[in-house]
Amino acid sequence: MTLDEVRSAPHTVGRRAVYAVMAACSVLVVSLVAAVNLAIPKLAASALAPSPGQLLWIVDTYVLVFGCLLIPAGALGDRYGRKGALLTGLALVAAGALVSAVAPGTAVLIAGRAVTGVGAALVMPATLSLMLEVTEPAGRPQAVAVWTAATGIAGVVGNVGGGLALQYLPWQGLFLTVAPLAAVLGLLAARFAPRGERRPAAPDPVGSALLVAGVGALLYGIVEGPSSGWTSVRVIGGLLLSAALLALFTARSLRAERPLLDPRVFRVRRLRAGSLGVGVAFFGLFSLFYVNAQYLQYAKGYSPLVAGCAILPLAVGMMAASRHSIRLAARFGDGVVAAGLAGIVIGLVLMSFATASTPYVLYALCLVVLSLGMGLCVPVLSAAVMASLPQDRAGLGSGLNGATREIGSALGVAVMGTSLSSHGSEVFSIAMSFGFRVVAALVLAGSLVALAWWRGGDGAPKARVG
Repeated sequence: MTLDEVRSAPHTVGRRAVYAVMAACSVLVVSLVAAVNLAIPKLAASALAPSPGQLLWIVDTYVLVFGCLLIPAGALGDRYGRKGALLTGLALVAAGALVSAVAPGTAVLIAGRAVTGVGAALVMPATLSLMLEVTEPAGRPQAVAVWTAATGIAGVVGNVGGGLALQYLPWQGLFLTVAPLAAVLGLLAARFAPRGERRPAAPDPVGSALLVAGVGALLYGIVEGPSSGWTSVRVIGGLLLSAALLALFTARSLRAERPLLDPRVFRVRRLRAGSLGVGVAFFGLFSLFYVNAQYLQYAKGYSPLVAGCAILPLAVGMMAASRHSIRLAARFGDGVVAAGLAGIVIGLVLMSFATASTPYVLYALCLVVLSLGMGLCVPVLSAAVMASLPQDRAGLGSGLNGATREIGSALGVAVMGTSLSSHGSEVFSIAMSFGFRVVAALVLAGSLVALAWWRGGDGAPKARVG
């Protein structure tokens, strides 16, 4: 299907098919972030015998590679073709899932997760870019809202789908179900996705390597803290290495002719606020996903399927709020973003009071509060990031949107997992309560900074965006 064919008939089945396939691809790669959390009890009891730190890396390697490669992957799609990037990414997702399923040890499993993350990074920016290419300018904010809703609901899909697979299959079955799904979506994308336009863009492999290594060193320091000690050479060294690598990434980007991401683009206050706000929101959401599966299975005694379905109330708030958030923001202004971020903080604080005896109905209400906050603020923040960049850099814009989301998710998993590990053999609900309060405090701090930037004035960015 050519781009002109889709654009010439904006309300045809062709455009709806593009939207549906792109949304499904987004749901697949984002749902893999959440689904693996349900496998933690089975992985912990498996012959692999992973340590608590290795369990965190099994979860976070995918998210780390996914998030850090989104920006260069978006640039690759801009330069060599977004449809090709999408199809290549789906193939890598399938291959990485198969490697994970047959892994004889933890190291191979983590490597398979990394390959899957590379594929996901190619898929994600291509989906939004292709949706925007077949949408008239007036409809693009709503297209962003549809895509954002799909990525938000994907966490719920991952929990339910993962719970269904793990109810009847060993942990390997979770990964074995991914490969055929990716293959089917690849066939549908080959049929319905437009070829799209190619635009000059610089992938910047050196900058990409510095970004991945810098964020990886940060996660390493956080993950190793409980086992090695927060003042150990290993932890302090990891954190210092992270600071040095990220500083080098920034300095190099400021000097490079066509950098991966020119830091000066963040002079646009709405882009800066949107990026931080999205990262903070998903930091909170995925810290919940990491601990939720363990709480429902360990503390409440639920089966994997019931634990996966128990997260469904999250979809209620996201679907209800995200459909109207752009329109509400246009009518009521900055208060919509503030209300959304406040809802996330309140939801996390309420979660911190959950114990094994907490009725599920009350727990579900906490989920709804948090999900309403996500649905209100994330589409508006994401649209601000996209609107702050020119249309010929849509791949970079969607990559930046996704990178902040996935890096925030990885950090949320790491901080929550570290908080749980720090309490050792204490009652799980006590450790969970501590973790939620730590995460809520960090989300609150990040939200206040994002809101201060959001309410400030914007100037034209003076940046070279590669």
